[in-house]
Amino acid sequence: MERGLYVITDETLAPGCSHIHIAKESLSGGAKIIQLRDKHRNGGELFAIAREIRSLCTLHDARFIINDRLDIALAALADGVHLGQDDLPLSAARRLAPRPFIIGISVGTVEEAVLAEREGADYIGVGPVYPTGTKTDAGPAVGPDLVRAIRKEVTIPIVAIGGINLLNVRDVVTAGADWIAVISAVICSPDIEAASRKFVTLINS
Repeated sequence: MERGLYVITDETLAPGCSHIHIAKESLSGGAKIIQLRDKHRNGGELFAIAREIRSLCTLHDARFIINDRLDIALAALADGVHLGQDDLPLSAARRLAPRPFIIGISVGTVEEAVLAEREGADYIGVGPVYPTGTKTDAGPAVGPDLVRAIRKEVTIPIVAIGGINLLNVRDVVTAGADWIAVISAVICSPDIEAASRKFVTLINS
């Protein structure tokens, strides 16, 4: 995992935009990781959507991650799964999905980050970096300082998330984030492809 834009799809935040549309436009704009996040659809519906996004990611040489649902990720041949602190334990997930399958873990402290690396996470999601209304249970903003502190303690990639926009993204990259995860800043834009492209330019500048 090098450096780049990581877009999370969420139909509830972008009425009228499907997961597939969000993924397609984001990939056209240069996103290199797409995460499918949907906590409402049943497994059959989610699997069908995942298979389509899998094909899109393959066409764009991008990675495809599914939030929470290891079963769907494996069935749809996704590249990986993203787990929270209260989801299936990393050790159990790794037994079911050996490498090169990617397992990312959300962390909110340096200690959680160090433990995640020790237990075999392929990357850690750090946030919310800034205040965000996208995820109501995300907790208080941790700021770029936590990204910087974690960067000093782990060697695996850091995916920063939460309230990141075109005005503050460079601060987060400078703090040590390898990947910038965005939701509303891209998917709520009237032009998802153009918004993605702007992020990609700033992340790599």
